Amino acid sequence: MVPPVGTSPARVPDARWVFSSPAAFIAFGGGSGLAPRAPGTAGTLAAFPLHLLFGWLLAPALHLAAICALFALGIWACAAAGRALGAADHGGIVIDEVAAFLLVLWWVPASVPAWVAAFALFRLFDIWKPQPIRWFDRNLKGGFGVMFDDLLAAAATLIVFAIPAIVAP
Repeated sequence: MVPPVGTSPARVPDARWVFSSPAAFIAFGGGSGLAPRAPGTAGTLAAFPLHLLFGWLLAPALHLAAICALFALGIWACAAAGRALGAADHGGIVIDEVAAFLLVLWWVPASVPAWVAAFALFRLFDIWKPQPIRWFDRNLKGGFGVMFDDLLAAAATLIVFAIPAIVAP
């Protein structure tokens, strides 16, 4: 398909491009966004080793601070990479999944069943985008917009995890 007059086609990122700048590297989740299928899922999976590394190196408060810093860095990286690609929320930009899922992993119990359930719920909310996630996804633009809808998917995941504790006698 030929783009309309006055517009340029979106760039097709490759490994060379991703490793060419800090913004591209961060936005593409260290390269996980280059996955040929389901890059968002690959980005979410990339959060696991990063979570383990943060947990090994950092005290819990610093671990949370690192996640917050990565979220802020992600806003910048998404905006810069989106401009370079000509697509504000290119499918390969996965730092939003990485940072949001890191927050989920920080909160949920450190067990395989909890992590599997959290992964499934987060991907469900991120893909399905129930309201109000869908509204923010459609209406917030730029790097913050790319990052924020995934933060809401993380919040929805954590709410589901909190329900048993809320309803338990």
